[in-house]
Amino acid sequence: MGTMIGDRSTSDVVARLRTPDGRDEWIYCHSHILITKSKYFADRLSETWPTCQILDSRNCVEVYCEEHDFDHHITVLRLFYITNMTVTDICPGVKNTLGILQVAVNLGCPEIIATCVDYLEASPWEEAEEEEILKIIPGMGSLAEPILGRLQPVNQTTIVKIFLSAVMFATSALPPTMLDLKTSTQEQIEYMLTEDDDAPLLTADEDIKPKVRQSFKGLLTAFSNTVKSVCESGETRKFQSFLVDVSWACQILAKLELLKDFVEIWIDASENIVKVIDHISQSQSQQEETIETKIKVIEITSKVLEAIGYGSVILPTVKRLHMVKIWLPFVQILKPAVESSTTDEDECSVVKIDGEMWQSLESAFVSIILALPSGEQAEILSEWLSNKHVRYPDLTEVFEVWCFRSKVANRRLADVQSSNGMIKML
Repeated sequence: MGTMIGDRSTSDVVARLRTPDGRDEWIYCHSHILITKSKYFADRLSETWPTCQILDSRNCVEVYCEEHDFDHHITVLRLFYITNMTVTDICPGVKNTLGILQVAVNLGCPEIIATCVDYLEASPWEEAEEEEILKIIPGMGSLAEPILGRLQPVNQTTIVKIFLSAVMFATSALPPTMLDLKTSTQEQIEYMLTEDDDAPLLTADEDIKPKVRQSFKGLLTAFSNTVKSVCESGETRKFQSFLVDVSWACQILAKLELLKDFVEIWIDASENIVKVIDHISQSQSQQEETIETKIKVIEITSKVLEAIGYGSVILPTVKRLHMVKIWLPFVQILKPAVESSTTDEDECSVVKIDGEMWQSLESAFVSIILALPSGEQAEILSEWLSNKHVRYPDLTEVFEVWCFRSKVANRRLADVQSSNGMIKML
């Protein structure tokens, strides 16, 4: 039988564990093992250590520790007596191993440190354990660095590669059985591009943008074709499922400053989209589902109108006017319909809607209309003032600016023409 910890008959050294709370325990050990396994004990059992004491012919080495580390010190002392130690000799559990590792580092025990590092590097971590590891491991030096391998930043080339792969997957036509995986991938793509407490994982440069555009082009073309086919067939289910992907695409392309293609396709499809919505309204018995579909459509339209109204996407007059003529009547009817159906008999919310969306939509309409030629503005204002839904969107600002511009137009243009004449004479 080999040497055993606690064997007083063969022990020549006492490891005395003490805590600030007064706990004091004597562990009978063997100096040749402690010296081999631990630098701390090797130093204190050397002939040059001044405070080495003799107790009934035994050396005594005091080890001070906190109460929460006491059991881990006992475990480390027991591990000294295991020959050819492996990770299976350490009690399972990340938290327990982390405690043993801290003691092993303090006592200078390279074999136990290596075993703990191997275990922690390979084991799965809970979120709380990961946070604890981040607090403890960085201060332990190079021996413990492998534990942090999974948390190290990745080089930009690798990030771009996985981002492009994820975009290609998330914009692909996938079977319904893969819907959850597709949705999860879309969420992670959005997270990669979102600035929160940390900077975005990547920003699109001119090398990335063409590849991203190509992936989204397939999705948007498929959506456009679906809208056309729904108008012919009347089958609306595919259109409704497509809306989720298209809404996500709008958000991602906006973050990447690539909205132009999206805006162009949405403009071209707008008339047919409204026809599809009308068909859904007539065919669906569930009013709540119909309203939700309309809200999803108008949320996307709001982003498109904002891009046009604030100059993110530059379009000719005819397309801007087309968007106003298609979507202004639509939202005039939609808003009161939504307001009348968003609560049930108990005044509980049935359909969730962002109040800021209506304000953003109104502001976008005002901005777009003010940039149209004055004749088109007059036609829009005339229809607005005669509409029973005149309260929304509120085009008062457009009316005021149009009145002012119209009143001073002759004088302003006369000044411009006069200036042009002087320039020609020069």
